[in-house]
Amino acid sequence: MKQGIVIKSTGSRYRVLYGEAEIVECSIKGKFRVKGIRTTNPVAVGDNVLFEFETSRGPGIITEVLERRNYILRKSSNLSKETQIIAANIDQAFLMITIILPETPIEFIDRFLITAEAYRIPASIIINKTDIYGPDEKARMEYLISVYEKVGYRCFPLSVNSNTGTDILRDAMKDKINLLAGNSGVGKTSLLNKFDPLLDLKTEKISEYHRQGKHVTTFPEMHKMPFGGFVIDSPGIRGFGVVDMEKNEIYHFFPEIFRISKNCRFYNCLHLEEPGCAVREAVKNGIIDQLRYRSYVNILDDDNRKYR
Repeated sequence: MKQGIVIKSTGSRYRVLYGEAEIVECSIKGKFRVKGIRTTNPVAVGDNVLFEFETSRGPGIITEVLERRNYILRKSSNLSKETQIIAANIDQAFLMITIILPETPIEFIDRFLITAEAYRIPASIIINKTDIYGPDEKARMEYLISVYEKVGYRCFPLSVNSNTGTDILRDAMKDKINLLAGNSGVGKTSLLNKFDPLLDLKTEKISEYHRQGKHVTTFPEMHKMPFGGFVIDSPGIRGFGVVDMEKNEIYHFFPEIFRISKNCRFYNCLHLEEPGCAVREAVKNGIIDQLRYRSYVNILDDDNRKYR
């Protein structure tokens, strides 16, 4: 029996890194479920697995997924009751966003961040395409940086196109297993090509004026970085449905709301209409950002989720 790490998953075939550089194409036999988790992909990128060769050095068969130290989930896009593991065994997660072309909604940012909080994965925000921002976009960017750094999330403003700010991000990713996520078109694949030109990953040009590539990644894939560590490139995510959260614990994953909630009159306060709510008072006084609070309320009211 051999041990390796899954570096690519297509849903039915898996690419496993064995040793320092050997890549083994693997499959799984029959029904394969990981105990306690119902997902569309029982084997995920980042999983440490045991496998055996079908022939002396031929294709492999994955026989076991070893215990995960963490993983991050989202709702499956096509099966509302199913979930998808984006990646497993992550040191840190980076959400790449853009102010324009495309504009990343704040609620999308917050859904990703609370999911990372729920699975105890340190998260940061990358703001790409700073080279095309005018005064309004720069003001919006500075506002977002102030909001999220106040909460405790590190922000990395940069431009992959003009290669500014990427060195700081590279240092933060060095020797770690990093998840890179975000909407399509924000520049994730272009960033990886900048980090390692030998990857030559496919991007699709939209226009010279916009100076952006359209993200065309189809399946999650882990890439070894020349500066040490790995980056897991995930397909562009249009929506991010949160899972495994009770209605009365969602606020736990908004750090600023959780900190202030201890001052509420009622221990089970949902911070909506309850009297003596310290959270709503903090929003009114500008201590908690109104858009973050709005994200919380929208997630709480998400009709697509059913609470236990």
